[in-house]
Amino acid sequence: MNLLPLAQLGGHIDVEMVAAIIAVIFLAIGIHEYCHAKFADLAGDPTPRAMGRVTLNLFKHFELLGSIMILITALAGYGIGWGKPVMMDPRRMKNPKWDHFIAVLAGPMSNLVQAAVFAVLLRLVGAYVVSVPFLLYFLFFGVMINVSLFVFNLIPIGPLDGMWLLGTFMPDKTRLAWTRFNLTIGQFVFLGLVLIRFPDGSSPLSIIMGPLRSTLARVLLGHDLGM
Repeated sequence: MNLLPLAQLGGHIDVEMVAAIIAVIFLAIGIHEYCHAKFADLAGDPTPRAMGRVTLNLFKHFELLGSIMILITALAGYGIGWGKPVMMDPRRMKNPKWDHFIAVLAGPMSNLVQAAVFAVLLRLVGAYVVSVPFLLYFLFFGVMINVSLFVFNLIPIGPLDGMWLLGTFMPDKTRLAWTRFNLTIGQFVFLGLVLIRFPDGSSPLSIIMGPLRSTLARVLLGHDLGM
């Protein structure tokens, strides 16, 4: 994603924009993690429930450092953070292979659904809330942040959901090697995607995410945002 300083307008911080970004990120990530936990629970895995994760109390789905990062980076207008990973044990699910696939997919799909809901609301009431900046920002970033999270989590590299999703379609031995790679070397590949910057300000992450993110945003909002 392009980490643009959207909240720094004219040398001051747009408080309503920052508040909207924080609210959307907590909602988007919290529901994402809840859906992982809920679908694993429905599949028969008692682990998420035992750890108190099958709850819509969104605060249960965050860890301190990830939350602090959201608050700090939101001041720069984009917001980066993460939720507390949901622990799952596929061996305790009714159909270990496909139930685990569904429980993992439920997270990013929840973000796509949230993006669609925010887009419908923005189209319906956007013109009426122009005079209420927080609501307009909340609806707009509700679309953009959830679209970004959907695309981001489908990238098949550890520790993202896409790594597990792709592994589902691999033979057992290949999947084991794939998982080991992602839980070790893959972590550093992931950091490289996030941290490396090219001279034009872009990153490997923005190049990977850009086309699909732009297409989804255009479909949902009905116009090109020039992303």
